[in-house]
Amino acid sequence: MNMEKIYDSKSVEKKWSKYWVDNKTFSAKIDINRKPFTIVIPPANVTGSLHMGHALNATLQDIIIKFKKLQGYNTLWVPGTDHGGIATQNVVEKFLKKEGKTKYDLGREKFLKKMWQWKNKTGNAILEQLKIIGCSLDWNRVAFTMDESRSKAVKKAFIQLFNKGFIYRSKRLVNWCPRCLTALSDIEIEYETEKSSLWYIKYPLRDSKDYVVVATTRPETILGDTAVAVNPDDDRYVSLVGRILKLPLVNREIKIVSDYIVDKFFGTGAVKITPAHDAIDNEIAMRNNLEIIEIIDTNGKMINVSAKYCGLSVEETRKEIVKDLEESGFLVKVRDYNHSVSRCYRCCTKIEPLMSEQWFLKVEEMSKKTIDVTNNAKTVFYPCSWKKPYILWLQNLRDWCISRQIWWGHRVPVYYCLDEEGNKTGCKPIASFDKPDECPYCKGKNFIQDDDVLDTWFSSALWPLSVFGWGEKENNEELRYFYPTSVLCTGHEIIYLWVARMVQFGLEFMNDIPYKDIFIHGIVRDKHGKKMSKSLGNVVNPCDIIEKYSADTLRFVLAQIATPGRDMQVSEEAFLSARNLTNKVWNASRFVLMHLENIDKIDDNINSVDLADDWIISEFYDTFAKVKIAYDSYDIAVVTRVIYDFFWTKYCDWYIEFSKIRIMSKNMNEKKQVLSVLVYILKSILQLMYPIMPFITSEIWQVLNKDTKIIAESTLPDKKELKCKTSVEKMKSIQDIIVRIRTLRSEMNIPPGIQIGILFNILNDDKEKIVKENQHYIRKLAKINSIQFGKNLVRPKDSALTVSSDFEIFLPLVGVIDVEKAKARLLKEITLAKQEKERTSLKLQDEEFIKRAPKIEIEKIKIRFNEANLKIAKINENLDFFR
Repeated sequence: MNMEKIYDSKSVEKKWSKYWVDNKTFSAKIDINRKPFTIVIPPANVTGSLHMGHALNATLQDIIIKFKKLQGYNTLWVPGTDHGGIATQNVVEKFLKKEGKTKYDLGREKFLKKMWQWKNKTGNAILEQLKIIGCSLDWNRVAFTMDESRSKAVKKAFIQLFNKGFIYRSKRLVNWCPRCLTALSDIEIEYETEKSSLWYIKYPLRDSKDYVVVATTRPETILGDTAVAVNPDDDRYVSLVGRILKLPLVNREIKIVSDYIVDKFFGTGAVKITPAHDAIDNEIAMRNNLEIIEIIDTNGKMINVSAKYCGLSVEETRKEIVKDLEESGFLVKVRDYNHSVSRCYRCCTKIEPLMSEQWFLKVEEMSKKTIDVTNNAKTVFYPCSWKKPYILWLQNLRDWCISRQIWWGHRVPVYYCLDEEGNKTGCKPIASFDKPDECPYCKGKNFIQDDDVLDTWFSSALWPLSVFGWGEKENNEELRYFYPTSVLCTGHEIIYLWVARMVQFGLEFMNDIPYKDIFIHGIVRDKHGKKMSKSLGNVVNPCDIIEKYSADTLRFVLAQIATPGRDMQVSEEAFLSARNLTNKVWNASRFVLMHLENIDKIDDNINSVDLADDWIISEFYDTFAKVKIAYDSYDIAVVTRVIYDFFWTKYCDWYIEFSKIRIMSKNMNEKKQVLSVLVYILKSILQLMYPIMPFITSEIWQVLNKDTKIIAESTLPDKKELKCKTSVEKMKSIQDIIVRIRTLRSEMNIPPGIQIGILFNILNDDKEKIVKENQHYIRKLAKINSIQFGKNLVRPKDSALTVSSDFEIFLPLVGVIDVEKAKARLLKEITLAKQEKERTSLKLQDEEFIKRAPKIEIEKIKIRFNEANLKIAKINENLDFFR
């Protein structure tokens, strides 16, 4: 049972990563005698490499699936990647750009061939990185959202929805990216606050010298205005509703309309309406039957305008329009204004709302079903605070724009009938798996497929079904056994992009939810709470952490901070602390194994004969119970903290120290007894630690259990019946005494090597018996050479005192320390503490400091102030010993 003195994380992690894959440790098959527990991984983009977000998400899923496997479930965690649509196409287009080419130079077929070459070469990098952090995925089931099986599922879903009348084509206002040249859904755009201006412009009344002043952030779209809108409750404009205005610079006649969506307090309360290039304006236009004039094309250039502006970019047009408005006397004033600007979530280009012919999916019916299963607790959010915004979003959800004008993705499986000259015949489009042989309407034989591809999230929404062969196999046992999955673990940023879509599709195609539990975690931030970004230089690379510390260290820190739903902060200190834990686990295990040498087989059946044994077993099962409760609510942070506290404090700091007394005993039965408890608890805590720190626990378990299953294939222990139900309370009394004596020793600067005597003034007879029976622990751990018990004892002169509810404990100092030197030291320390209190107090009273300093800095000063106060009180208390 040899263990190296120093833990070599690199060799251990390499060994076990290979072992699990080679031996298919985490492969799953249908077993009707066992209950399945299934997770499908949120498929990372093939462009991706492991970042902290991936590492967090994967670690949390892995912890959950590993624990469930220990509980005896037939666990399955399905790996895979997403084709990434725009993001992936952008990567390959950048490579082409370096060669001086565009995708159009290659053509669609050759470009897609290049895309597949790139994907096959680099697309699985993140999966390899997941192996490095110890993920227990079934590597025989790796799926890709554009592989053959997933493609069949996408076509089947589209065709069913199309034939049901849920998918339709329409020209509507969409979010358009002029860089990617594609439409985006509402949830694929990001917003950022931009410093800009608010321009106030005169709109003259047709039959009067009066005018209406309109405030706008987009003066360039004035060329496409078809109305001015006011709120019907705005008394300033009631008499003007219906009147005709002359559009500045254009001289087109437009009318004043009323609509409750207009904010009376924005600008002047009157707003310009450009239906073709603003979502709210488009809604107002629909309600008021306004003309829609398109003035910006897909490249962000001006169209359908006078020659002066035609072909200019939006920014160029803005400058010209503002200049012309000012010269024509229409510009009243300009004010600084911060407003929210929408950008493409992939390339950050400003979004242009445009009228565009697109494919849409009706979502009203699916959304109602999704709301029902949420309200009926068939799907449950952890934390529950996400339920309300989720339902609110579903209630206001517009039809989903599912088409994209790119080449990389699932091509829309719709075909158009062509005449002999190659023109569309006007026959209804046909949704089909393959090109039709004949048009059912005109019997034509020529067809062309739609050029668009589907939104990436369409195939992702089918993920919990498609990974089990839905769309490919008619009689599918795997789908029936593993679906619905058990839990979805994901970040809050894709609740709307993905979580809701999967529930909608699950209910639509399987008439069942895709998962019962939805565990939402936050995002990882730096130690100051800032979002990690390359521009800020605060990105923490998980691969660097693994190299510097270990994979177990990374996993422990991520688990420790993963309170459900909350964003979390990581720091170097956290990784150092976690590495210390791995060293502690290794060294404690070495201690136990070292004492097992030359010992015959110890008894697996624990027969506790000592208070310390009863106490540690009782504490372990209390820990075990807390861990199971925390897992039930997906509070991995609590799981981690509870395990850490038990192992470090109770097992190492206390029980191992208690055990040393009996380990050194000449009585072999007594020695075996304590070793049996040490081993039993070590094995049990290794099992609880294993989901969080799989590498080090697997290695130690193998040394402890050479002829048994690896820890990944073990099952959690059954609860032992304890002889002494009051062991925890009894041990608390012993520990309290030891801690108090240790504290006194420290405060009095008594060297660790000096044995001392103490006096117990008894205040509780029952506790006296407990202490007397276990005084060997007090003697050993508090370094006491003599103990005297009594009632109504007089406190000796120059003695330190500590009081509990059951005892007064006197520690005579004469002959132990130099009393006068101790007094002088305490007086010096209290002077320094008072100076610290004064310094921090002045800081906290400084208004300028409070106003300008970061919150974290102010908190540090407050902590220092409180610590100084406590130190002063404690030193005064100690000085009283000598008065």
